[in-house]
Amino acid sequence: MSAQEVAARVRAGQTNRTTRSTSRSLTAILRSNVFTLFNLILAVAVTLVLLTGRWPDAVFGFVVVINAAIGIVTEYRAKRTLDRLSILTAPSARVVRDGAEQQVALDDVVQGDVLLVGTGDQVPADAQVLEVTGLEVDESMLTGESRPVHKAVGDEVLSGSTVVAGAAVCRVVRVGEEGYAQRITSEAKKFSVVRSELREGVNKILKVVSFGIVPISLLLFWSQLNYTGGVRASIADGTWRDGVVAAVAGVVGMIPEGLVLLTSLNFAIAATLLARQKVLVQELPAVEILARVDVLCLDKTGTLTDGHVALTALRPLAPVEGAREALAALAADPDGNATSRVLAEGLADTPPAAVTGSVPFSSARKWSAVLTGAGAFVLGAPEILLAGRTDGPATTALAEVGEAAGTGARVVLLAHAPRGLPTAEAPLPPDLAPALLAVLGERVRPDAAQTLEYFRRQGTRAKVISGDNPVTVAAIATSVGLHGEGVRVEGFDARELPTDPDELAVVVAAHDVYGRVTPEQKRAIVHALQSRGHVVGMTGDGVNDALALKDADLGIAMGNGAPATKAVARVVLVDGRFATLPGVLGQGRRVMANMERVASLFLAKTTYAAILAVSVVLLVWPYPFLPRHMTLAGSLTIGIPAFFLALPPNDRRYLAGFLRRVLSFAVPAGVVIGAVILAVYGYLRPLVGTDDARSAATLVLVGVSLWIVGIQARPLNGWKVALVAALAACAGLAVAIPWVRDFFALQVPTAQEAVVITVGVLVGWVAIEAVYRLLTPLLAGRPAPVRSAADILTSR
Repeated sequence: MSAQEVAARVRAGQTNRTTRSTSRSLTAILRSNVFTLFNLILAVAVTLVLLTGRWPDAVFGFVVVINAAIGIVTEYRAKRTLDRLSILTAPSARVVRDGAEQQVALDDVVQGDVLLVGTGDQVPADAQVLEVTGLEVDESMLTGESRPVHKAVGDEVLSGSTVVAGAAVCRVVRVGEEGYAQRITSEAKKFSVVRSELREGVNKILKVVSFGIVPISLLLFWSQLNYTGGVRASIADGTWRDGVVAAVAGVVGMIPEGLVLLTSLNFAIAATLLARQKVLVQELPAVEILARVDVLCLDKTGTLTDGHVALTALRPLAPVEGAREALAALAADPDGNATSRVLAEGLADTPPAAVTGSVPFSSARKWSAVLTGAGAFVLGAPEILLAGRTDGPATTALAEVGEAAGTGARVVLLAHAPRGLPTAEAPLPPDLAPALLAVLGERVRPDAAQTLEYFRRQGTRAKVISGDNPVTVAAIATSVGLHGEGVRVEGFDARELPTDPDELAVVVAAHDVYGRVTPEQKRAIVHALQSRGHVVGMTGDGVNDALALKDADLGIAMGNGAPATKAVARVVLVDGRFATLPGVLGQGRRVMANMERVASLFLAKTTYAAILAVSVVLLVWPYPFLPRHMTLAGSLTIGIPAFFLALPPNDRRYLAGFLRRVLSFAVPAGVVIGAVILAVYGYLRPLVGTDDARSAATLVLVGVSLWIVGIQARPLNGWKVALVAALAACAGLAVAIPWVRDFFALQVPTAQEAVVITVGVLVGWVAIEAVYRLLTPLLAGRPAPVRSAADILTSR
């Protein structure tokens, strides 16, 4: 192609350049994390408090900033990863232009270019073969087929595939967005947000709360103005500020703002801990998903195996002197093909024999030969070397070949040639003596069997989905004990899979191993499992896995896989170790189990805040707390303990119904707290005044809520007891230290107030313990917990 023709194609847009941006712009990320209902409510509340000039009551506003920052940073990181998505990793391509070979950037390849590809090259664009010299192409990143594919003149080579042997001259037929690899990439690059049960549960609560916030806050503000003498009087003497602050205190109390923040923080901590295990979490909520996965789809190549073909067995058929050394000599041929290189790796400890003559390998002949001091030896396909023979040695050899091939392995035969070195032109002699069988197979990851056994014990069903031969896939699945050690697994040919979604779901439920699966079928299998209510995890390393990984509930990519696969996966195993998955599962379970534990603290607060708001409106009382009181109580009984209780390991298996279990305790406990606070506040306010009554109500709130902390910390151990004691001590110091007491508008209780506070706290403890032991199990649909004192005070 001439320079003028290239320029014409560039002007026509027929270049290999592709769009490398995601559908999520930075503006969209900022908008989705800043302009939320949660942030709007708190921002309005902060603004109103600041307008009153009482900035200590606005410290809760930091939650908005921190939570938005975590979301923005996380999603921007995912955007940058997706923007860097590129299947084609080769830095340049070789083309023939103006009669000479040139190196050009991948983007500068144009339709009609003549490409030169050789061993180790990655094909930059879909092309048709014009001339070929023993070309073998690895398309496993695209199709899942691990064996190299021989290409002849007229065949197509696909963008993203790699040349593993031979060379070819090709003409580009499709470029850019039209290329096979790019079509998969464009689907994979579409942004999607991971589904999180924790976030969905919190969002449901926020939606319910949001319906009541506006009317309750307006009614609360109106009632506070009426209490201080009416609207006109409040505006005249400035007491409207008290009404605003009280209304904000009621609104902030109803919003579980700390739960939103802690969820994000807990995800971030889990991601940091996983990073130390060389696991990259690309979307924070993904750490919870593996705890919920009940079906794990595994790609064979690169997941159960490491993606490399290796010499797995060398079987002697007859005692022929010098056979192993001759095989090493054949493997050491510098012009050999992919098979010879695999043999060379497997025979690295065998010194090759000195070669005095040879016949090079030809894909047409399917054999090669060498002459050594021990005689002549021929290496090739068994059915070629022993074609038409029925004698004993040939029959025995072919039987072993069939047995090995039944495992999905590739087999080559080394035979001794007693008549000397055969010639390339003449037929092979009929008396070749079988000497050695070389069995070639993919290297199974040493950690695969142990990891699969772990998932089997955990009740997670594993399915192997591969583009390779079903027999090969089944053999690998059997070798790693997919259904248990020694249990044979049968493979299902995906070419027989139905296209109807309902019929496909039936087949997928019945079989666990699939071969000859196309990228579209992998995706369909994931959808079929999801249609039956399964939470699906998908692992893989090739471009052929990208679509399925993207649509699975949790996509897990191997670190040595294709960039497209790593970019769309939620989790990337950076070191490619399959054995890392149990650790990821552990983090997911820790997040789910511990967040369920601490969510009760936040939602109990939402419940009692709503009760207090409605009650003071009906009773026309001043609100029992200032926002700073809620900040103090929330920090000591919710924020700080929730952070520590969310960190310890927790291997409890995932159970569906997170929100129901949390609410079954939080709502009754919140009702108890609200009732106790109203009783104490209503009794003391006429006797000691609003300020002292508010201070007493704050101490009662802290005291009763710490019992909830103790319940959620069970089984108790040394550090948990120390945590609760430290929180109680901090509450005491907040009253004892003058400047802290003044900042939080607290009062030192009188003897009378101390008695009332103590009675209120004790009544709250008894009532909440009764709720926990008797009422909550009934609401949650589980047996009541039976615990002795020793059970409560000791850890499992």
